[in-house]
Amino acid sequence: MGFKPQVNELWKYIGENEVNEELIGDLADFKTSQVNYRLTYFDVRTNGVRYLKTLIYNLAGQLSADNWDRLRRISGRDLGRPYAVTYDGESVDLDYLRAVSDLEFIEKNVDLDGGRVLEIGAGYGRTCHTLMSNKDIAAYTIIDLPTTMALSRKYLRAVLPDEEFKKITFIPIDEIEASLGDAEFDLCINIDSLAEMDVKTVRYYLSLIAERGRNFYTNNPVGKYMDKSLDDHARGEAAIARALDAGLLTDVIDVHDNRAVREQARKFVVAYRPHESWSCVADEWAAPFTWYWQALYQAPAEGR
Repeated sequence: MGFKPQVNELWKYIGENEVNEELIGDLADFKTSQVNYRLTYFDVRTNGVRYLKTLIYNLAGQLSADNWDRLRRISGRDLGRPYAVTYDGESVDLDYLRAVSDLEFIEKNVDLDGGRVLEIGAGYGRTCHTLMSNKDIAAYTIIDLPTTMALSRKYLRAVLPDEEFKKITFIPIDEIEASLGDAEFDLCINIDSLAEMDVKTVRYYLSLIAERGRNFYTNNPVGKYMDKSLDDHARGEAAIARALDAGLLTDVIDVHDNRAVREQARKFVVAYRPHESWSCVADEWAAPFTWYWQALYQAPAEGR
């Protein structure tokens, strides 16, 4: 044939600097080294956004028709420039994918139309935004730290119509008793923050829910982890120690072992029950994060 394959400039550089016999070494850890990042997948240390968008894309491809409808009802989702992908012409980000999944789980057991909702720890407000965009919520109360509440108040005012925003009551944690009055709630919610509180505070909120709520939805980690490969403990050892001490479930497990997570989920279901008289009516893995679980509890019939 006469022609000999040539090495282009890109692979000439890679061969000289990134993939060669000297760098390959003894194979002990080459799959987590620059060698393999050049051959099979993107460098996890510098490609976090690439992997996040890949995750979002794959989750969007699995959305049910009902969840697409839920998502499309939520206007203003792009405020704040989230990392997003475009799927079937729709901008999709991870926060709202999780939020519509939460709502789907809740709606299987709770009729939210005309309901009164209490959310403990609302973050920037994605769950409130999602519920109020999809259901006829009568009133929505948020209990949170004043610093975080400044963000959720500003965000929700921007993304919700005035008539919906006016239904929201914001209560700082140091004003709970004075501001709640005799309010009762059809649904209480906590997503991803009970696991970050001290035990006495968690017990306080669970008692509050048992006293004033009819249903309780939680989505939180099942336990703790010490896998340094995930983030190289970038926030420091003191931060790790604080995280390990917080919440009701402090067992350190392999959070990427599905059997270990399922086993620990049994403790999760017991730990987050607001009162022994309440029943857990549904629980399951809370995708996409491996060590998150979700559960819905209901008060006894005489309490509802």
